[in-house]
Amino acid sequence: MAGPRVVIIGAGVVGAALADELSARGWTEVTVVDQGPLPATGGSSSHAPGLVFQTNASKTMTELARYTVEKFSSLEVDGKPCFLPVGGLEVATSPERLAEIRRRHGWLTSWGVESRLLSPEECVERHPLVDRDKILGGLFVPTDGIAKAVLAVEAQIRRATERGVRFLARHEVLDIRRSDGRVTAVVTDHGEIDADIVVCCAGIWGPKIARMVGMNLPLTPLAHQLAWTGPVPALAGQTEEAVRPILRHQDADLYYRDRYDGLGIGYYGHRPMPVAADDILSVDEAEEMPSVLKFTEEDFAPAWTETQSLLPATRETKVEEGINGLFSFTTDGYPLLGESPDVKGFWVAEAVWVTHSAGVGRAVAEWLVDGYCSSFDLHECDVNRFEPHQLSPEYVLARDCQNFVEVYDILHPLQPSGDPRPIRTSPFYARQQAHGAFFLEANGWERPQWYEANAPLVEGRNIPTPNDWAARYWSPIVGAEAQATRETVALYDMTALKRLEVTGPGAAAFLERLCTGKVDKSVGSVTYTLLLDHDGGIRSDVTVARLARDRFQIGANGNLDLDWLTRHLSADGTVQVRDITAGTCCIGLWGPLAREVLQPLTEADFSNDGLKYFRARQAYIGSVPATALRLSYVGELGWELYTTADQGLKLWDTLWAAAQPLGGIIAGRGAFNSLRLEKGYRSFGTDMTYEHDPYEAGVGFAVKLDKDDFIGKAALQRRKADVRRRLTCLTIDDPRSVVLGKEPVYDGEHAVGYVTSAAHGYTIGKGIAYAWLPAELAEPGTRVHIGYFDQRIEAVVAEEPLFDPSMSRLRG
Repeated sequence: MAGPRVVIIGAGVVGAALADELSARGWTEVTVVDQGPLPATGGSSSHAPGLVFQTNASKTMTELARYTVEKFSSLEVDGKPCFLPVGGLEVATSPERLAEIRRRHGWLTSWGVESRLLSPEECVERHPLVDRDKILGGLFVPTDGIAKAVLAVEAQIRRATERGVRFLARHEVLDIRRSDGRVTAVVTDHGEIDADIVVCCAGIWGPKIARMVGMNLPLTPLAHQLAWTGPVPALAGQTEEAVRPILRHQDADLYYRDRYDGLGIGYYGHRPMPVAADDILSVDEAEEMPSVLKFTEEDFAPAWTETQSLLPATRETKVEEGINGLFSFTTDGYPLLGESPDVKGFWVAEAVWVTHSAGVGRAVAEWLVDGYCSSFDLHECDVNRFEPHQLSPEYVLARDCQNFVEVYDILHPLQPSGDPRPIRTSPFYARQQAHGAFFLEANGWERPQWYEANAPLVEGRNIPTPNDWAARYWSPIVGAEAQATRETVALYDMTALKRLEVTGPGAAAFLERLCTGKVDKSVGSVTYTLLLDHDGGIRSDVTVARLARDRFQIGANGNLDLDWLTRHLSADGTVQVRDITAGTCCIGLWGPLAREVLQPLTEADFSNDGLKYFRARQAYIGSVPATALRLSYVGELGWELYTTADQGLKLWDTLWAAAQPLGGIIAGRGAFNSLRLEKGYRSFGTDMTYEHDPYEAGVGFAVKLDKDDFIGKAALQRRKADVRRRLTCLTIDDPRSVVLGKEPVYDGEHAVGYVTSAAHGYTIGKGIAYAWLPAELAEPGTRVHIGYFDQRIEAVVAEEPLFDPSMSRLRG
């Protein structure tokens, strides 16, 4: 099968990789066009220094890089290798960075990449130019190295060409034809090329190409300085291109690589230098190539001073040449992959550096050919992950520049993004400020982590202080709020939870097809269910409330859920899906006294018989019309109470006035996270993602295999009998040993899994960590260790849920 007609725009490392991977899977009706010459087309690939450091906090990004290393290591052009396996060394010149490289060593161990922590002396053995007295230690990854990007492009072009792929150099794309919402052709300065699928791999020109189909691509080209020294006397006689490891000095935003008897120096410490895609010169106009701008020596001066300090041998040479090279940056640091939400057949594979290029090529090829990606979890990379405000030019420019500045910074997992803030606030924002809310940010929402007004609650309670790293963005008030929720009642702002409305005569059948649970039930039913991909992997967990015969409200996890539902709509117009989040708000009223707060405010029956667990009703709360869903993410009696945004403040004030005489409080996200882990509730995107199935993740109860067909059912029936890993609850006795997620888990000396979510359980008196472990180790009582910086923390597998296993508090 030759496959559909595919046109790939851009023949850099991503376009070449995609063409190679598609043709290897039998799709050979592929044409690759580029405005530049081949194989050095003039984009970022043509000047990239090629350093491949696999270390990343993201499992997916590490795996994309690992595949790139594996593939490039197998490629050559006329006997010249496409990858130089010299290893990668990161050095620490401060105690903070030394701790950070230990954390990074933990990530690599979690993701299955070999790495070693080195003493200063061992660092110098690996890279003799480093001044021993400047460093405190290092991290070495043997499989890192230098990708020869242009050679890799040529190698993959040759392979794809042998399978029938056409590569057209010097073809500038002028437009993309569409008909009935689908791509039909790519218009170039040499004519039109018919297409069923168009994939934009144009790199720094991506926003310009995407606009041809009306797509707003949140990408900014930014200049990054790269300089080359003259000969370094200490390297005299070096005939191999590279023998020393690639080197990162992240405390000073610097990296280094060999080039025979000289060095390449990359620098991120200068001011952000954004360039609009439309302002990039054409291939013919550019003096060297379009992606290369004039080197600004004044910006590089601090880098050269620091280089001479870390590598004293460079004092005997000078910087002989340099460029300000353009690379793509995004608002969250992840690539942009996937199909346009509005134009069928228009795909993007953008903001991809050489480090991850071959992995992305494979991922997108699988996605196109099979309809899903089986090798990588791409939820972090999907181009449709963004909320509308995250596509605004002001936001994109500000956050992309911030990501450039922070590219080598030590970032805490809870560290909020910088300006622009605030962007999204709930109707309760003024009340939260008045109570001294400490805000973190999520998808633009200002979300209270705790409230300083609750400080008096701490007195007399046993709230252990965690270790230094876990104590950042933390207060003992978090523990007091968690305990008080279980004692009395608390108000939680749940407005940031995405809400979708599905309506129309075909709504029930539509949701039955997408959901693993039965949702075509009586009006007032609430169902916890899953959305699966065709391979049985979890795309999301959602709650579906049937509020009328033809109207459902979905509690979703983000914009990817909206995109997934929208893509599955039929053309007959019997179902509509819309995002109602902005026009609504939500308060979680939870705790043993929740009914005593709510019942006097309404004529509706909120007794246990009047509104059972996982049921919904519409009622007036005081003067406010509200929708009440009897469910609780913190494991206590209570309801999620929804109303329109204009009446949200009135609802808050009404509930707060009724809660105060009962000792009620308002509580933040820190307490919420602790309580939900005590109850064993999963968080999609953290605890489970596309790569996991329901039985592994412990949510198999949400799957009803006896119902009619649903997406992923056939695959799930095959996977059910072969569960080899499980999401497992671990407890930690030491109250200071709070971990934060992504740490490796050891069975003896062998790394066997990694932590997902973690917190201290303030009402059970233990630390909690959920982790992916081999199924045979997931038995209660099994003892393991968690690698946390330079420590090994003892943990034990526990029965779950840790709190209220009888569900009596929820159902009371």
